[in-house]
Amino acid sequence: MSFSGDDARHMARALVLAARGLYTTDPNPRVGCVLVKDGQVVGEGWHERAGEPHAEVHALRAAGAAARAATAYVTLEPCCHHGRTPPCSRALIEAGVARVVAAMPDPNPRVARQGVAELERAGIRVEIGLLAAEAERLNPGFISRMTRGRPYVRVKLAASLDGRTALASGESKWITGEAARADVQRLRARSSAILTGVGTVLADDPSLTVRDIEIKRQPLRVVVDGNLSMRADARLLRLPGKTLVVTAADDADYAEPLLEAGAEVMVLAAGAGRVDLPLLMQDLAVREVNELLVEAGATVCGALLEAGVVDELVLYLAPHLLGSSARGLFNIPALESMADRVALDIVDVRAVGKDWRITAKIGF
Repeated sequence: MSFSGDDARHMARALVLAARGLYTTDPNPRVGCVLVKDGQVVGEGWHERAGEPHAEVHALRAAGAAARAATAYVTLEPCCHHGRTPPCSRALIEAGVARVVAAMPDPNPRVARQGVAELERAGIRVEIGLLAAEAERLNPGFISRMTRGRPYVRVKLAASLDGRTALASGESKWITGEAARADVQRLRARSSAILTGVGTVLADDPSLTVRDIEIKRQPLRVVVDGNLSMRADARLLRLPGKTLVVTAADDADYAEPLLEAGAEVMVLAAGAGRVDLPLLMQDLAVREVNELLVEAGATVCGALLEAGVVDELVLYLAPHLLGSSARGLFNIPALESMADRVALDIVDVRAVGKDWRITAKIGF
């Protein structure tokens, strides 16, 4: 299937529109739509928030009668089922659109090419696959949840140039500069949930909230606490949003203060006081968590890596050295050979203020 330069230009615009929903559409995908007739853009739209009209509906409203015989460029196959809103496939058919160009099929089993089929039955020409990789990069979590039954897991780490995350004493404020810390807020804002370990909660008493970015929600806070040692006066229990404490200890007496403080406590034991991390990922998917951001210490990060549930590392490297006695990035078993190395695919390296941000994929 071949597409024209104009097709690519209009789809690129639809992708730009979709990105406007980066922080707001959760748990829905980020989608943009452009309507073009006789070479002119007659309507644009993007999905802004779950429960509100989808991108196609916004674009159709903007176009009005001009939508008839137009081409719709949409970054995701139009939905064909009744969810929080009516199906977009039906809206496109009723508007008289002549052609639909979709960047990628919808991975949701409730759609999965059925939207395409409905449009084609109505006589609409449908083409799919234009700028598909770019569309996929907008929605890694939604795709992961629909196809793998777990969130897309992004581990954020901040380290010195010699790979140390804190002094031996645990002191770590601040390894990176202000620009890097602001960049982390953007990672938080796009995430459905933020996960940490109880060690980090006890040592740093973090908030794990989105700051300085206007969003209508706070990500779910998830604390991995194998022995249920979290304190009920932790700061994150006093802040807006929900906190889920996941433990291997089925102890109602220890859980009661946390429950009274507003937390949800869930037991997912894998033996030896360890939380079943793969099962936790499945549970988070049921809770409609698309992208999970991990901000934790070496023990939890290492356990997630060992469990095979990490998809991406975002490492901020600061221009200083902390020395060999300082703490490392991951606690993982010693490797017996170079063949056992964890392979990474570095997909992006850029300066963020005085620090460097390295983004790497795992399991590529």
